[in-house]
Amino acid sequence: MGCDGGTIPKRHELVKGPKKVEQVDKNASLVARWNYCAISQTPLRRPIVACELGRLYNKDALIEYLLDKSEDKCIIETATHIKSLKDVKELNLTDNPVWKGDNANTKGDKFEDLHRAAFICPVVGLEMNGRQKFCYLRACGCVFSDRAMKEIKTQVCHKCGEPFKENDVIVLNGSKEEMANLQRRMEERKLAAKPVKKSRKSKATGTVSKPGLVKGAVKEISGPSNQKQEEKKSTVDKLASASSSTSTAENGQLSSSSPSTSSGKACKPATNLVKRSVAEMGEKSEVYKSIFTSHSSAKRSREEKPNWITHTAYYF
Repeated sequence: MGCDGGTIPKRHELVKGPKKVEQVDKNASLVARWNYCAISQTPLRRPIVACELGRLYNKDALIEYLLDKSEDKCIIETATHIKSLKDVKELNLTDNPVWKGDNANTKGDKFEDLHRAAFICPVVGLEMNGRQKFCYLRACGCVFSDRAMKEIKTQVCHKCGEPFKENDVIVLNGSKEEMANLQRRMEERKLAAKPVKKSRKSKATGTVSKPGLVKGAVKEISGPSNQKQEEKKSTVDKLASASSSTSTAENGQLSSSSPSTSSGKACKPATNLVKRSVAEMGEKSEVYKSIFTSHSSAKRSREEKPNWITHTAYYF
């Protein structure tokens, strides 16, 4: 097989050795990590957020990822540690005045510099393209180069003036060792925050379970019903007192059916009261009888009754 036409094969064409390991282009990896979102793989656009491991995300893409709770959801390894927006921080970036955007080379007839970045360090002026190490402060979200943090050592942010601690400095797109260190710090912070949350929950449950507060709540809830009952009692007492006064006026003494007790408090009025006419009051005076509507003085003739007049605008 082969050797037709006087061709002489070489050894590497006949003997197949082990395949060489493919190496990733460094420039391409830097562009992918610093210019594209770690979830959607789309170009980074404001607002940009970063997690505690230093990865960069588009905020809208991260929100869509968190809202998608379906079973067929594509689980992305770079965002498994993010459970809510509290686990990320929105970055306060500084624009690069030289940056012309993606539309600078639309025709394709110019040299495209992949090391040109849209953001720079506000202190030193280095471009955030991955060639230099950058970090952000978890307290305020401002982004600086590592050179600026080392040259100007301070515990106050260079851009907004907010104080921060050494553990608040998080490296963006760091190496494997730096990522492992950030992972350890994140786990330690979460473990330290658990007892604080438990103590807050216990305090909240303790305030709810206090007997005084519960009794007060019950009193407040049962307040309107008690007021209604008291109003009903007061009306019953008024009716009882009225019936007792009429009975004393008629007989001059308390009857056996008067709604009163030994303590002087009125009881429920008797329901089997019988109406009396003026004719039955033989021993009473005419002045007393004239109080009632059944007396002859209360009965008037038709001529004696007044005429009702409706006052309208035409009357005046």
